[in-house]
Amino acid sequence: MRYRDVPGLSGAANAAVRVVERERLAPGLVAVALSVWSVRVHGTSRRWRHSEAEFTCPCCGEGWARDKLQEALFGLPPRAAGELRVRVERLDAVLLRRTHHEPSADQGLAWWHRRC
Repeated sequence: MRYRDVPGLSGAANAAVRVVERERLAPGLVAVALSVWSVRVHGTSRRWRHSEAEFTCPCCGEGWARDKLQEALFGLPPRAAGELRVRVERLDAVLLRRTHHEPSADQGLAWWHRRC
């Protein structure tokens, strides 16, 4: 996997993302997670790109992507996290509008895992 810029983030924020990916995640993972989360949120069906396919599988599901974005948000410095948070929160808002809370879901799970 190679490092990939996250579309819409500044150069400084993308540099911070690379540091987090190098130290805690995997190269290119944040850009892939944002793309996968967007597909999940918008309910589009498309084949995963080769660079995304290695991170997605039926056992993990697309909720994996939001988990990784949350991990990145916690690991980034405040300014870079703020830039990424804007992108993630836009997608989260769409998901919240398009889904509803699953009452039988495990309350210990993150909110995005409890939507249907």
